[in-house]
Amino acid sequence: MARLMFFGKLADLAAGRERDWPLDGEARTVAGLIDAIAAADAALGAALSAPSVRCAVNEAMVGRDAPIADGDEIAFLPPVSGG
Repeated sequence: MARLMFFGKLADLAAGRERDWPLDGEARTVAGLIDAIAAADAALGAALSAPSVRCAVNEAMVGRDAPIADGDEIAFLPPVSGG
């Protein structure tokens, strides 16, 4: 089980900032996890697939090919804007 963290508009799409997610099958990389999420929730999966969304595993920024394991915290960060 991994702890997923959603920030900004992604938290709205996920209906909350945090969610526990079982890591099975191909969900052993960030990209595989996004695919698994998309299979369960197409809108959230599409948002997480956007190239502008950054990912962190255990508070370290990573690429989508980064491995993930049970007990990891995976954060999804939308682009930041401001004025």
